[in-house]
Amino acid sequence: MRETSFDRSKLQVTLLEGIHGDAELRFQEHGYSNLTTYSKGLSAAELLELAPNIHFLGIRSRTQLTSEFFQRAQKLVAVGCFCIGTNQVDLDAATAQGVAVFNAPFSNTRSVAELVLGELILLLRGIPEKNALAHRGVWQKSAKDSYEVRNKRLGIIGYGNIGAQLGVLAEAVGMDVAFYDVVPKLPLGNASMVHQMETLLETSDVVSLHVPANDATNNLIDAAKLKIMKPGTILINASRGTVVDIDALTAALKAGRIGGAALDVFPVEPKSNQEAFESPLQEFDNVILTPHVGGSTQEAQVNIASEVAGKLIRYSDNGSTLTSVNFPEVNLPEHPGQHRILHVHRNEPGILTQINKIFSNEKVNITGQYLQTNPILGYVVTDVAQAQGVSALEQLKSIPGTLKARILF
Repeated sequence: MRETSFDRSKLQVTLLEGIHGDAELRFQEHGYSNLTTYSKGLSAAELLELAPNIHFLGIRSRTQLTSEFFQRAQKLVAVGCFCIGTNQVDLDAATAQGVAVFNAPFSNTRSVAELVLGELILLLRGIPEKNALAHRGVWQKSAKDSYEVRNKRLGIIGYGNIGAQLGVLAEAVGMDVAFYDVVPKLPLGNASMVHQMETLLETSDVVSLHVPANDATNNLIDAAKLKIMKPGTILINASRGTVVDIDALTAALKAGRIGGAALDVFPVEPKSNQEAFESPLQEFDNVILTPHVGGSTQEAQVNIASEVAGKLIRYSDNGSTLTSVNFPEVNLPEHPGQHRILHVHRNEPGILTQINKIFSNEKVNITGQYLQTNPILGYVVTDVAQAQGVSALEQLKSIPGTLKARILF
């Protein structure tokens, strides 16, 4: 609620964790010259020190944005998560401060799906174990426990963007694809929906997890679920680290009930490449462990940089909040020859009436107005004739319940 004018050169854009350079270029092309980039994440103390001056912040998965950060970041307009997930952001705190949060739910879909497909092919052939033995001088030439993927059943838990694309790729190499999701989904290709997760686990040769992290998915795959899987089943988790009970999986691997596993995410992950990684799964040659690189391809990073930077710029320049994970979604037209006033407030009765009363008293001519709400926030966008509205802005900011108010020239 502190910024009253729209001068891009005065808006501080901060990008952390080595976000691809295309994001910086996008901002520069749109006139955002006050831009700082960091090749790695910042400590909590360093981030809190910078917080009061940041208008737009870009992060990846390692940076944790806490309630304390949002309370300090009074100028913050929006956060861009240059990744799929937003678990690293206290969304309640962001919403309470009127800060919009955006992510990239689609840009690395292909990269993750390709990784999973490659891993399941390798694991069904027993390649990880043979590779590990060869590195130790053991020549294990054998067809035992080595299978083609053709006609094997892939069970996908979570049929969102990644799960659906994985199904299409797997079907192209001859797999029978089935999926389970808590929400009914239209299958792509010849995939079939299974209505009970247990049925999917009992009948699949490979199980791949593509679910969000929440209370319902915490330790979703536990000892009981592992026990009902077919002997020799391959388990792959490229979703969230809290979805699999690591101790239960370790026990299942030791007992030989699971044919192999691949994990790209873990309950606790190193905060940097310099920090050691430890897991009880490191003892198994038939387990592929990757450092959360499902979406880490050059193609995905370019796509993510362009997608999220574009969303932040459009919100800054235009006010559109389409695909924000915590804001009322408004897809706005351009506003040539007009000023646009953005008003973010707590969703309370009577605020729109107060806004329009101020415009009326100031004799401001409204040329267009848009309102959208969610249970927490209200978002009013008002287009006014040039040279009007500036005098009303301070009054709009004083309306009880107001969180942010900006004017776009």
